[in-house]
Amino acid sequence: MIGMGGSYVYSYQTGNEINVSEEGTIKQAANPASPEEQNVIAVSGKYSYKADDGTLIELVYTADDEKGFVPVGAHLPTPPPIPEAIQKALEYIAKQPSTPQPSG
Repeated sequence: MIGMGGSYVYSYQTGNEINVSEEGTIKQAANPASPEEQNVIAVSGKYSYKADDGTLIELVYTADDEKGFVPVGAHLPTPPPIPEAIQKALEYIAKQPSTPQPSG
């Protein structure tokens, strides 16, 4: 369904139990190339299905001009934790003043 101002909502279920829903709204966003704002679509939605082993796979997402596509789901891989020594080194480096590099 398309609403006033360009917003929309849809959902459906397929015969093999894939469920999808999404909604989008128009919002104003800053345009770095111009002093004028521009219209962008902010989207949120989800889909789910059963994997071959019967596990329910569900993905929830948002997408907009600020953060891009942001998926969330228990099935998505996650990075390993950063080792403590490396984390401390990164924090130390981040606190140091930057030094300009000579060009040429």
